[in-house]
Amino acid sequence: MPTDPYGGRAPTSHERRAGAPWDASYRDGPAPWDVGRPQPAIVRVAERFSGPVLDAGCGTGENALHVAALGLPVLGVDVAETAVALAREKAAARGSDARFEVGDALHLPRLKLTFTTVLDCGLFHTFDGDERRAYVQGLGAVTRAGGEVFVLCLNDEPHPVGEAELHAAFASGWDVVSIVPERIETRFHADGAHAWLATVRRVPL
Repeated sequence: MPTDPYGGRAPTSHERRAGAPWDASYRDGPAPWDVGRPQPAIVRVAERFSGPVLDAGCGTGENALHVAALGLPVLGVDVAETAVALAREKAAARGSDARFEVGDALHLPRLKLTFTTVLDCGLFHTFDGDERRAYVQGLGAVTRAGGEVFVLCLNDEPHPVGEAELHAAFASGWDVVSIVPERIETRFHADGAHAWLATVRRVPL
C-alpha cells in the first residue's frame, strides 16, 4: 500500500495545484524561496520582535535562526518534514537555541502555546480564501493580546496579494498597523520579487 504523502491531512490549495506535498520542494535541492540566508526584509524588521516568537512556515529555518541570534526564544514550525530536519541540522551546527517542529500552520492551536510575535515569511500568499480564514483564526489563538504578526507575502506572480486582501483577512480581532512595499529574495529573481510587509496587532479581548 503506498504511503500517504500528506500524512493523513488534506492537501492545501498550493499542494493541489503543484500535485505534490510541500515536502517535495525540499527533497531534491533548495526550494525556489530558500536562498540560504534570512530574508533582508525580515532582518530589517526583526529588531522590533519580542519573544517568544513563532515562525509559521519556517522552511529550513534561516529566519528563525536569525531571530534566535538576536537572543529571542523562537519556535519554527513547518509541515515539510525535510525542511524541519534541515533546520534542526543548521541549529545544531551553529549552536543555536532555535527550536523546530513539524506542524500544520492551518492548525496552530494544536501547539497549545502563545507568542508575543509571529513571523510569516512567504506562507500567507500560498493559501486560498478558506485557508486564509482558518489560518488567521489560528493566528488569533496563538498570538497574545497586544502581540504582533509580521506577514511578508508576494505581490507578484504566481501569488499576487493586494493590500485589500490583507486588510480583509485581518479585519476582525486585529489592528492593521502598516502595509509597506518590500521584496522577497528568491532563487529566480535577481532583484527580488515584489512583496508586502504587513504588521498587524492582536486586539486585546
